Amino acid sequence: MSLAYIAQAADHERLEWIDGKELQVLLDGSHTDGQVMVVRSTLGEGSASPLHLHRKEDEMFVVLRGHGLFWVGDERHEVGEGGAVFLPRDVPHAYRFTSPEVDLLTICTPSGMEGFFRGAGRKVTDPRPDGWEVTMEALVAAAAAGGQEILGPPPS
Repeated sequence: MSLAYIAQAADHERLEWIDGKELQVLLDGSHTDGQVMVVRSTLGEGSASPLHLHRKEDEMFVVLRGHGLFWVGDERHEVGEGGAVFLPRDVPHAYRFTSPEVDLLTICTPSGMEGFFRGAGRKVTDPRPDGWEVTMEALVAAAAAGGQEILGPPPS
């Protein structure tokens, strides 16, 4: 049974992500009885995911600010501010952002993908090792641990 969970901005876990950008875990499985995970990311132009798929969860994106390209299977879609994307599990997908700044919600159901972000990212409250960055090796390892499959580099 789920219990209500309420958090203020200061309560959200903050992780350093690709290119030194930040994401915040707004909701995770420990607060939603495993039902949903919500992450808010601030990303820059050129930020991209590798082509990948999820075996365990459906994924949704809401572009709060900015715009980018989303590849879903063999299709390419431009998605702008206010746009939403639903990606059922087992559908290959990727994205590349084309605006200078993007504010993005990522929602997964059931939860679990927060482990991927934690596995490849770094808590901003921890000391930052010299030269630390999110590497492709870290992404592949975190993806494999969470039931995702990296299929290749970001499409161009």
